[in-house]
Amino acid sequence: MELEVKPLCLFDVDGTLTKPRQVITKDLFEFLKEKVRPQFDIALVGGSDYSKITEQMGGTGLNEFTYVFSENGLVARKNDEIVGTENIQNFIGEEQLQEFINFALRYMSTLTLPVKRGTFVEFRTGLINICPVGRSCSQKEREQFAEYDQVHCVREKFIQAITKQFPNLPFKYSIGGQISFDVFPKGWDKTYCLKYLDDYTTIHFFGDKTQPGGNDYEISQSARVISHTVSGPEDTLEQLKKLLSVK
Repeated sequence: MELEVKPLCLFDVDGTLTKPRQVITKDLFEFLKEKVRPQFDIALVGGSDYSKITEQMGGTGLNEFTYVFSENGLVARKNDEIVGTENIQNFIGEEQLQEFINFALRYMSTLTLPVKRGTFVEFRTGLINICPVGRSCSQKEREQFAEYDQVHCVREKFIQAITKQFPNLPFKYSIGGQISFDVFPKGWDKTYCLKYLDDYTTIHFFGDKTQPGGNDYEISQSARVISHTVSGPEDTLEQLKKLLSVK
C-alpha cells in the first residue's frame, strides 16, 4: 500500500520568509515547524546559493525542509542530499560568458549611484547575479539603493541595455530582492524546480515578486501550483494561518 503524499508548501525566501538577506524570525520559523509541517511537506526555492539560504534559515533550519532549491532549483537538494545540478558555464561556453560579463562590468563603470561597493558580478552554479551597487554594501546602503532604484529604474534599464547588446543570447533576466538581478538560460527560472516535485498533486507557492519581470512570476503562473502573492514575512504568516484555518 502506497503512503499518501502530503500537499506541499513551496516558499520563496527573500521578501517571503525573510526580509531581504535577513534571518527568518523565530515566530515564523516555529509556525512552519509546529503548525505547517504536520499537514504539509515544506520546501524552499530561492535565487541565492545554498550558503546564503542556510544563513537566512538560521544556520540549522534547513533540516525542517524536505526540498531546498537554491539558484532557482538549479542546485536541488532532497533531505539535505543533492539530487540535481545544472551549470551555466557548460551551457553557454566560456567565450560568450566572458563577453557578457565584460559588457556588464563596463556598463556598471558608467553608473553614478548613491554608493558603490564591491562584488558586482557573482558567478553561481546555474546563474549569474549582477548587482550595480555591489553585494558587499551594508544593510543601510542596500535600502538606500532600493529606494533609488524605485525612482530611477537602474536594474530595469540595465537589463534593457544587455538585451539590446546580446539579442541572440538565450538568457532570461529576473529582478529579485532589493539590489540585484539574476541572469540564466530561458527555462531555468523557478519553474525548473517543479521537475523534482512530480509526486505532489497539490503545491502551494508563496512569493512576493509575482508581477511580470519578478523572479516569482513564471512559477506563480504555472498550472501546477496554487499561487499566493505576499507582501512580506508577516503577510506570509497571515496567509498560512488562513490556509490552515488557524487563528
